[in-house]
Amino acid sequence: MGLASVAYLLLGITGISMFYRRANKHTRPGWLRPFHYITGAILVFLVLLLLAIGLVGTLGYRGSIGHSPHLIAGLSVVVLVLISAGSATQISPKRPWARSLHLGTNAVLLLGFIFVSLTGWEVVQQYLP
Repeated sequence: MGLASVAYLLLGITGISMFYRRANKHTRPGWLRPFHYITGAILVFLVLLLLAIGLVGTLGYRGSIGHSPHLIAGLSVVVLVLISAGSATQISPKRPWARSLHLGTNAVLLLGFIFVSLTGWEVVQQYLP
């Protein structure tokens, strides 16, 4: 979860930088957009990996998965990350709605990361001796 949080933070920093540069008519460094895209792809991979680890670990330890609000929080984060990534691929002058969807989803995703972290802490406490 720590790496996913770092990726989200980097995406926020680079995203704000791109927004600032676009709004103020400044040129964007050539590496910024690819870095943002690659970091986003890494975040998608990490979130899906965490989902798989969580499901397999919970099934192995508990035998079922529907016992915690962490499941709802985790699935919500997965859906939000996938919506954000999907909308990012659609951003263009012909689709102005995609940027709004991408930014709005990322704002809600911050709340999702907070919720999944808090509920995850409760889950981790169950595994500790």
